[in-house]
Amino acid sequence: MSTTATTPGSTTPGPTPPGSTPPGPTIADPGPLGLAAFAATTFVLSVFNAGLITDPRLSTVVLPMALFYGGLAQLLAGMWEFRKGNTFGATAFCSYAAFWLAYAAYARFVAGSLPLSTAHQATGLFLLVWAIFTVYMTVAATRTTGAILAVLVTLSATFIVLCIGAFAQSADVTKAGGWLGLVTAVCAWYASFAGVTNATYRRSVVPVFPNVGKHLLPHRGHHHGGPVAGAHT
Repeated sequence: MSTTATTPGSTTPGPTPPGSTPPGPTIADPGPLGLAAFAATTFVLSVFNAGLITDPRLSTVVLPMALFYGGLAQLLAGMWEFRKGNTFGATAFCSYAAFWLAYAAYARFVAGSLPLSTAHQATGLFLLVWAIFTVYMTVAATRTTGAILAVLVTLSATFIVLCIGAFAQSADVTKAGGWLGLVTAVCAWYASFAGVTNATYRRSVVPVFPNVGKHLLPHRGHHHGGPVAGAHT
């Protein structure tokens, strides 16, 4: 059985050169899935943080979202980003999937057993480490697209404000963080919408502003590859 490969500039398969590896199967972009999962779960939690729904008994609706959509679905998206060679997407999706899984475990099994007088410190610390991670991912996002950068900028602000609200035990600051979370969710939904629409139409229909990084960071020559070169649009 002979193997074939597509020759440059043509759409018809040609013979695979001796000693070369046949091309692998095409993998769909997992970015829109990961962004949609992140957006939906962030939106649901932020509704409660912003005080739009005030019955605390209803907040348990966040847990299944965090486990299966924000957690499992986003983790799968991250694994496929590894397969596509996208370091930025893999790191982001796998990490935020872990955030949602950790949040579900913290809310369900840990928070209720913490001392009431100091529980806010544990919550603040939990949010602080994610704020740090998100801030440096925002720096990397300047080399992706404006749509992705908007998600990371608003998410950084969300984590920082929620962290301050937790340490200060301020309901008003936490509500502000909730509203920022809603903005973050909308940005992530937009990026997901753009990704799935552009991929389906096979052309740029919804803008993602791919050159935004050129206006934010000095250009230091052309580099091929690298940790964010394959970031999805």
